[in-house]
Amino acid sequence: MGDTMSTGAGMAVARYRYVQELTDRHGHKRLYYRRKGYPRATLRGPIGSAEFIADYDAASRKSTEAPGSHTRPAQGTWRWLCCAYLSSVEFNALDPSTQRVRRRALELTWDEPAPNNAAITYAQCPVERLDARLIRVLRDRKADAPEAANGRLKAIRAVFSWACEADQTAGNPAREVKFLKSKKQGGFHAWDDTEIAKFEDRHPIGSKARLALALLLYTGQRRSDVVTFGRQHVKAGWLHFVQHKNRNRNPVTLQLPILPELQSIIEQSPTGDLTYLVTEFGKPFTNNGFGNWFGDRCREAGLTDCSAHGLRKASARRLAEWGATTEQIKAWCGWRTAKEADRYLREVNQRKLAGSVARLVSKGKTGTEM
Repeated sequence: MGDTMSTGAGMAVARYRYVQELTDRHGHKRLYYRRKGYPRATLRGPIGSAEFIADYDAASRKSTEAPGSHTRPAQGTWRWLCCAYLSSVEFNALDPSTQRVRRRALELTWDEPAPNNAAITYAQCPVERLDARLIRVLRDRKADAPEAANGRLKAIRAVFSWACEADQTAGNPAREVKFLKSKKQGGFHAWDDTEIAKFEDRHPIGSKARLALALLLYTGQRRSDVVTFGRQHVKAGWLHFVQHKNRNRNPVTLQLPILPELQSIIEQSPTGDLTYLVTEFGKPFTNNGFGNWFGDRCREAGLTDCSAHGLRKASARRLAEWGATTEQIKAWCGWRTAKEADRYLREVNQRKLAGSVARLVSKGKTGTEM
C-alpha cells in the first residue's frame, strides 16, 4: 500500500493529527488513524465530513483512554492527570470541536522535554511538581504563535480546574500564568459597506454565495449557527434557535425576525431540505467546511481579508450606526454582556464626534474668511 496524496489532500490531512490517506493496490483511497502504540482505526471520508469527524473523535478518545500496557501513564504524572480529565464527564460535555482542539493541545504538551532535563518529558512530570514556572515554559514554547500559546494555557487551566474539583490536586498553578498578548489586534477583519457591495456584485441574488452572505449579515450570527438554519427554525416569520457556541454549558436561546431583505433572497435562492445552505452533494455544511468554502467565494470577489465571522462584526457595526442601543445589539447578536456591543458603539460615536469637529473647523474657517 502506498501513499499517493495530492497536494490538496495532504493539506487537508495535515489538519488532523495521526491521520493518513493511503491508496491501496486497487487504487482506492483509504483514511486511517495511525498512532504508535495503538491499534489502527479506519476513518470514513471525506475529510471534514460529519462521519469523518465522528470516527476521528472516537479514535482519538480511544487512544487516550485505552493505550497499550507499555504506554499506560504512571499514576500522579501530568499525562495521567490529562487522561483522567479527557475521560471525565466535564470534558465529554463539551462540544466535539472543542474536545478535539483541547485534546490536541494537551497531547502536544506530553512530548515536550522538561527544562534542565531533556531526558524527561512533561508526560512523565509529577503533577505535584508542575508549578507556574514549568507551565510558563510550556506557554512560552509557543510564543511565536500567541493564539496557540494561549490555547495551550487554556487547556492546562481546564485540566487543573477539573482536578481541583475532583480532589486530584490542591490548586491550579496555571491560573498564575498570564495569557500572551495576541498579534491579531481587533481579531477578524470587519467588512465595510464597500466590501459588502463588491461581494454582492460578484455573487448576484440566486447564487448560494449570496444566500450565505445574507444569512450571515441579516442575522448577525456565527457561521456555526448559519449552517444549521432551515425552514424548521421559522415560526410566523421568526427564527427560533439555540446558539451553537456554549450550547452544552451555558446555552443562549434567540428569536429573531426574518428581515424582508433576507426573506426575499431566501425565496429566490436554491436551498436544501433541512438547511438553507448545502454542499455540492446536497448535504449540510460542517462549520469548518463552510468557512473554507465561503473564504473561496470571498477571494473570487477579490476580498482576501474578508471572512464569514467578519460579517457578524459588520452586522453589529451597522446596528450601531443606525442608532441601536447596547441592549438592542446584545439582543440581536446574542451577547450576554455589554462588552462587545459597547465596543461598536464607541467606534461609531468616535467617528460621529470626529465628523462634528470637522464641521466646526469648517464653519470656523468660513466665519474667519467672512
